[in-house]
Amino acid sequence: MKPQEIESLSFQIIDREAGAHGFDAAQWEIVRRMIHTSADFEYMETVRFHPQAISRGIEAIQGGKAVITDTEMARAGIRKAAIEALGGSVSCLIGRPDIRMYAEKAGITRAKAAVDMALPLLAGGIYVIGNAPTALLRLIEQVQAGEAHPTLVIGLPVGFVNAAESKAALLDLDIPFITNVGRKGGSNVAASVVNALVIMAGRSA
Repeated sequence: MKPQEIESLSFQIIDREAGAHGFDAAQWEIVRRMIHTSADFEYMETVRFHPQAISRGIEAIQGGKAVITDTEMARAGIRKAAIEALGGSVSCLIGRPDIRMYAEKAGITRAKAAVDMALPLLAGGIYVIGNAPTALLRLIEQVQAGEAHPTLVIGLPVGFVNAAESKAALLDLDIPFITNVGRKGGSNVAASVVNALVIMAGRSA
């Protein structure tokens, strides 16, 4: 089978096994791709959408805004060519030498330092977090301080320390977000959310 045929069949299986649900068409397009990436139907129960999340995310992609990720793995999984065709970019700052130097000098994690250094690029853009709860907590701090102005936060950090807590804090933030409750997440799942938005953005461009 060709890759597109495999994906199409996978989506048919997911639709059949998921059964009835309360998501609208756009939300389901995202949740279905999260399930396709992870083989985890629990996302049907745990995913959370801000009411403006999908529309604002599509607008940002169509408007050529920056997409910034917390890990190279998330960046690698995103359909960069489609975003670049619309004038946007996908970047991850965490591996840059200046981020490492800034983190060491400030006594903070590189994930936090990368958030701070991304602020000039982030206005109107999308921040994608699939690994580091510290990055999400730092971004929330910067939003609350009026220093960060993302159009959308995709907050899906994974793990046992502050992953669930950071996502709970995001739910209390009055900006567009796509997240979930609990410990699950990951760079691949976060990238799948972006890719669903990219597909919808291309369809309506």
